[in-house]
Amino acid sequence: MHKNFVHKVKVYYEDTDAGGVVYYANYLNFLERARTEAINNIGLSNKKIKENFGALIIVKSCNIDYKKSAHLEDELNIRSFVKSITKTSFSMMQIISREQDIIAEAKVHLVFVNNLGKPVKIPDIIFDNFKPYFCDSINI
Repeated sequence: MHKNFVHKVKVYYEDTDAGGVVYYANYLNFLERARTEAINNIGLSNKKIKENFGALIIVKSCNIDYKKSAHLEDELNIRSFVKSITKTSFSMMQIISREQDIIAEAKVHLVFVNNLGKPVKIPDIIFDNFKPYFCDSINI
């Protein structure tokens, strides 16, 4: 069984529209925070990756399927795991939920690039540390 990175988010007023519903684009912020915490969880950071490996992690594509709305002061869980990985990129599945309700599911394709924007090999330490979080099936 694979592991999930789990990040908790509380919905603040700034995250919502006038009706108290999370504005759709703010889910991207929640997903980004969860990915950043996933990297921190394996002992690295985006800053360390840039300094130590000369690489940045960029989003190549993101596909979000919105299932339900989240609201002001909801406590959300974001589960993230690696769906697939290549020498220079990986795809993560990220699931935003409130208790048992799935709010949104996202597939995010991320690429390691150098400072010129050219793809580079994922550092072995990241590849190795992501292995427990790799799952080739959406069933979790």
